[in-house]
Amino acid sequence: MAFVKNLFDKNFIEYASYVIRDRAIPDLEDGLKPVQRRIMHTLFEMDDGRFQKVATVVGRAMKYHPHGDASIGGALVVLANKGLYMQEQEKKDKKTGKKTIIKKPVSIFIEQQGNFGNLFTGDPAAAGRYIECRIHPLAKEFLVTNPHVTHYVPNYDGRSLEPEVYRAKIPVVLIVGAEGIAVGMSTKILSYNIKEVLEAEIKALKNESFEIYPDVPTGGLIDVSSYNDGNGKIISRAKLDMSDEKKIVITELPLDTTSKDLRSSIDAAYKAGKIKISSVEDFTTDHTEIEIKLPRGVYARDVEKTLYAYTDCEKSISCQMLVIKDNMPVVMTATEIIKYYAKKLTAIIKDELEYERGELLEKLHLRTLERIFIEERIYKKIEQMKTQETVVKAVVNGFKPFKDELVRDITDEDVETLLKIPIRRISLFDINKNKDEVTAINKRLKEINKKLKHLTDCAIEYLNNILAKFKPEELERHTQLASFSAVEVKQIVKRDISLRYDDKGYLGTGVSGGSEVCVGWQWKNENSLSMQSEVLKVTPFDRIFYMRRSGIYTVCDVPQKLFVDTGMWYCNLADKEIISNVLFTIIYRDQKTKYCFIKRCRIPSWIMNRDYLIVPEGSDVLHVDIRNSFTFTLQYVKKPRIKIKEETFNSADYEEKGHKTQGLRLSDKETENIIVG
Repeated sequence: MAFVKNLFDKNFIEYASYVIRDRAIPDLEDGLKPVQRRIMHTLFEMDDGRFQKVATVVGRAMKYHPHGDASIGGALVVLANKGLYMQEQEKKDKKTGKKTIIKKPVSIFIEQQGNFGNLFTGDPAAAGRYIECRIHPLAKEFLVTNPHVTHYVPNYDGRSLEPEVYRAKIPVVLIVGAEGIAVGMSTKILSYNIKEVLEAEIKALKNESFEIYPDVPTGGLIDVSSYNDGNGKIISRAKLDMSDEKKIVITELPLDTTSKDLRSSIDAAYKAGKIKISSVEDFTTDHTEIEIKLPRGVYARDVEKTLYAYTDCEKSISCQMLVIKDNMPVVMTATEIIKYYAKKLTAIIKDELEYERGELLEKLHLRTLERIFIEERIYKKIEQMKTQETVVKAVVNGFKPFKDELVRDITDEDVETLLKIPIRRISLFDINKNKDEVTAINKRLKEINKKLKHLTDCAIEYLNNILAKFKPEELERHTQLASFSAVEVKQIVKRDISLRYDDKGYLGTGVSGGSEVCVGWQWKNENSLSMQSEVLKVTPFDRIFYMRRSGIYTVCDVPQKLFVDTGMWYCNLADKEIISNVLFTIIYRDQKTKYCFIKRCRIPSWIMNRDYLIVPEGSDVLHVDIRNSFTFTLQYVKKPRIKIKEETFNSADYEEKGHKTQGLRLSDKETENIIVG
């Protein structure tokens, strides 16, 4: 049994680790999930400047991602709709020939051709055989594909290499955003504006403070007061045009919402009777336009809050920036991610410059060897040599007088390279061309050495160059920051439901007939009620406080039909401000001694759906009153030699005490009845 348990534990841990690291959670290093990384790698491999069929890309990507074509195709479409900027494109009418400028969302990862779905309406993409894509030129700049800088590992069958993670120069995880559910954890990262992310990274490099908040192409309003730098929640609202008081036009969508979802939520609220509208029409295409017409007597200002409360016009979104960092899941803030990428950018630039410097030094070494080998006629010294060893030795010895001119010591590989130079190239050797190449190499080496001393400036220059590739209008912010609080249904719902009680002892909104229960009422005698003029109206979200004939009080949700007792002393809304201000006067009688007691108290707290007895056990409640002062008469049991047969008291003569204390004895005579004035 222990073996089976250990086996299950081991397999579960392996499965959980696989789901967390290799499927659901993006890696901080490049901001991509494994399937997205493999799609990008495939596009880099296939890149020839032309568009490729998505179906072809999916087929090629299966070489790296062994989980079926459906997951790859879906991930490709999602990635093609991430990291968007609004590019202006010219559109020509086929009939009239008229040209118009439209703005089309373009991904910084994948260029699209065809129907990749609609972010506004939620319409799906066309089949992979109908749509085409190619790598975006910008992706080649911020995702490092150089195998000397990015680490590549064998794919699942060991026949090809794929990047373990790309080394990204910009905070891809914030630009793309992410959503995933793993074993025991989840991530929800909203996407950010490219311009704001890069400007924040520049400020981080300059050690300046910055703030950054989500932005999506569908627009809308967001309140970020509880955002907590990416690990809190935001309240998102649709943008409403209420310039016409008889019509509401939704012009921008809340985050994570499509026009279809929004339209469905409005229809559902209307059918449930939550909002009053006449009709809803959805004209959304490449921008949002949902028109809500209102019935007679209803105006836009009356419907606004109900739309926020009952439909997706307002949404509360909880966020958590969970990423894989150093092979472990870690929760980070947006500020920490920006600073991490700022530090990483300088490291990547350093590695690229050092690699380039190494390549240039190697090239300079070979050019120097070639020049000396030909100018000094070292090749002539090998004509008389009979063996390979003597040939190599002659070449090495020939370079000894020029050792100071060499970048490094000569190797066997260098000798082999020199010996492969054809005689035609030797005879046509251009010394001036060689010198020009050496001069250019030395010039570039000086530039690299200078940049290595000023890596931060290089990083800032790189980010500014990225921003310069966009037009200012292409990177405009779409989601507007605003300050508002969520509209709760409890705040706007009207108290228009009558809570009724009948003489059979049933209380509820579904009780037919009977008397309407009023605010603060009590029994006068067994057959009649004394009511106030104000009727108790409730909402489905209210809670009710009621006290039965037995002295038991309870707090519960508004009941549909609940048997409470054939009599109640008190009923009201279970609001602590209301109930705590009510002074209860309870007159009760001990069942054994027949002595009568009075108790005056308030009820400050309670637990839902729990019964509390306000008098000691074994007592009969004779009367409960909520007046501050009233008179009552006790009628005593008739006995020989007892002259006083009744006695009148005033409730104001007795002090208020705690609700858990016992009452004060009114008389040492047995009480038969009470008459309340």
